[in-house]
Amino acid sequence: MQFVATPITGAVEIRPTPNQDSRGFFARSYCAREFAENGLSLPDKQMAISHNLTRATLRGMHYIPETQGEAKLVRCIHGHVFDVIVDMRPNSPSFMMWYGIELSAENLLSLYIPRGVAHGFITLSDNADLFYQFDAFHKPGVETGLRWDDPDIAICWPIAPQTISERDLALPFLRDMDVK
Repeated sequence: MQFVATPITGAVEIRPTPNQDSRGFFARSYCAREFAENGLSLPDKQMAISHNLTRATLRGMHYIPETQGEAKLVRCIHGHVFDVIVDMRPNSPSFMMWYGIELSAENLLSLYIPRGVAHGFITLSDNADLFYQFDAFHKPGVETGLRWDDPDIAICWPIAPQTISERDLALPFLRDMDVK
C-alpha cells in the first residue's frame, strides 16, 4: 500500500498495490502495522456500509468535533463517488480547506479521514456502496455538519445533486456556526 498525504492535515489517500495475474488481482486494503507506521489511528472499532440507489445522491457534510470524534477509513466497494472532506479543526493548518477525490470499485482508492474533519460525497453512478471503518464507537447526539453548498467553503462538486435528505438540507452554513 502507498500512503499519500492530501492537502488536509492528517488526511491520507490509501493506494493499494494489486498483485495481478490471469485470475484477477489480490490487494491489501488495510494493515494495522502499516497504518501505525504511518501515524494513523487504527480504524478497528466499527464498520458500516452506505448504499445509495441513484446517481447524484449527496450525503454530507457530516462531522463530529475533534475531541469527541472518530477517524474513519472510507472506500467505494461498488460504483463511483466523488468523496469530499472539509477540515473543521480550528487549530489545523488546513482549517476550512476542502479536498475531493473520486473513489470507485475500479480504482481501489480509500481515504483516511482524521477526527474533526467533515465528510460527504455525491454518487457518480447508480447503486454506489461505501464501506466505512471507524477508530471509535459511535456516540449518538454529537454529530453535526455544515451545508454541502456553503459559499465560504465553495466545494466544486462534479455534478449537481438530485437527492439530498431533509436533514442534510437543514445543516447550517459556516457563517451560522460557532466553530472553535
